[in-house]
Amino acid sequence: MNGAADIAGNLPAHLTGQLPVHLIVAPILIPLVAAAIMLLYDERRRKLKQGIGLAACGLQLIVAVALILHAKDSTEAVSVYLLGDWPSPYGIVLVLDRLSAVMLLLGSLVALPALIYAGDRWHRNGQHFAPLFQCLLMGVNGAFLTGDLFNLFVFFEVMLAASYGLLLHGTGRARVGAGLHYIAINLLAAMLFLLGVSLIYGVTGTLNMADLARRVPLLSDADRPLIHAAAVLLAGAFLIKSAMWPLCFWLPNAYSAASPPVAAVFSIMTKVGVYTVIRLGLLLFGGSAGASAGFGAEVLVAGGLATIAFGMVGVLASQDLSRMTGNLVLVSSGTLLSVVGLAIEYDSAAMLSGGLYYMFASTLALSGLFLLVEPIGRKEGGIAGLLAVTAEAYGLDPEDDMAPNDAGPVIPGATTLLGIAFVACVMVVAGLPPLPGFMGKLSMLTGAVEAAGTQPFMWGHWLFVGLLILSGLATLIAMVRWGIQSLWADAEEPPLPAVEILAVMTVVATLALLTIEAEPAIRYLDRTAEALTQNSVYIGKVMNALPVGEGHE
Repeated sequence: MNGAADIAGNLPAHLTGQLPVHLIVAPILIPLVAAAIMLLYDERRRKLKQGIGLAACGLQLIVAVALILHAKDSTEAVSVYLLGDWPSPYGIVLVLDRLSAVMLLLGSLVALPALIYAGDRWHRNGQHFAPLFQCLLMGVNGAFLTGDLFNLFVFFEVMLAASYGLLLHGTGRARVGAGLHYIAINLLAAMLFLLGVSLIYGVTGTLNMADLARRVPLLSDADRPLIHAAAVLLAGAFLIKSAMWPLCFWLPNAYSAASPPVAAVFSIMTKVGVYTVIRLGLLLFGGSAGASAGFGAEVLVAGGLATIAFGMVGVLASQDLSRMTGNLVLVSSGTLLSVVGLAIEYDSAAMLSGGLYYMFASTLALSGLFLLVEPIGRKEGGIAGLLAVTAEAYGLDPEDDMAPNDAGPVIPGATTLLGIAFVACVMVVAGLPPLPGFMGKLSMLTGAVEAAGTQPFMWGHWLFVGLLILSGLATLIAMVRWGIQSLWADAEEPPLPAVEILAVMTVVATLALLTIEAEPAIRYLDRTAEALTQNSVYIGKVMNALPVGEGHE
């Protein structure tokens, strides 16, 4: 931290602070520019588009690392970017704090392996895969960075519009049916979002999140029910995206029907809804919200617990890996929603940092499991295996869209590599030591048990403890049963292209690195959780932000 300050002090005055501030907009501009460039080429230039996409994702990862280091080394850890140099709350603001920096890094770490994996023919199963992928990332990154509700709606719509095309990418009746269901439910979420935003603006005259946090405690008794009604509408939109029970029935079908790289990148989209609940819940209804403090917290806890139970039953009942993983997404979302509800209710950061660590690790592991669906299914003799045999028998052209596994050489030892990756991802999701899922769950369990002895809302804490343990046990039972049947019952080696195992092992290596660097990561997330429950710095930085010229002259 002192070293960063010394470097900043040696820069010219007009550059001091500008580089990291202007870098805030890069996660939005990089995928936008990449998508625009890709659209200049027709669909016959897929390899070029794939190269542009990989370069863009790599650059986004570098920027995300730079931003998280900037947030870590910053004293107040909140940086504000005023688009057009309009002062807050009148103009559009992008806000980088520790939470948004973590989410940007997570999105980049999920997107890069998914796009690498897509190079094995998946990007050639439909039109405009590469630009749609970049547009999705633009929407996700924008949602993490925006500081006002209107642009949150805009980025949500960009993300959803791209996801519609990606989910329908390819062929098959099941995919089309699940895609139409997914589109319908998300259009409903968009309508609820727009109604909630309109009502908030009508009552408060602002959509800036920091400005709203200042005004909510000062609302009159006549206006407060309207804000609560608007929050319910917004929560409907966010909880549909977060897949909270009973708004979650669409997710297992949609995610299991998507192609593996699309399902993998979709694992971060559910966390966009969770991120928004964390951001707005703690900002608008935390301990400093006056009469609105804690609003909706008990509903979040009850809904999160029900989601864990529903996902746990779904995991045990599922017979294929893609549907199991879709239900595990529900377990992950339910866990986080319960933690957020308890944090809002008691304005406490005790469990929240463990929840954030678990979210980071479980999202990576779930994306890895989605990427494993096709290679392991090929071992089971699924459609990909049939296509591989057909291509070899009939000598199909490697450039033919139906010829699989043409992105690189097939490597030996496929079952061993698939087994290692599968076991690592399952251990993270189930919460087994020494991988990061265990440390995240242990932190949440410790915080819940400590709080249960001192807080009146004990039933929520104890139910959370019981369901968290049972969900890990159910995950372990279901996955071990399925893994034995699929990986170890048959000694036949499936064809495994190098590009597929590279993507999967990238995820495993990231989980290993997260385990090795657990102490600094948890320390960082502890500070993140504390800042979220004490949001005066966030509000002050956003509301007092100056245009670049005024702020650095």
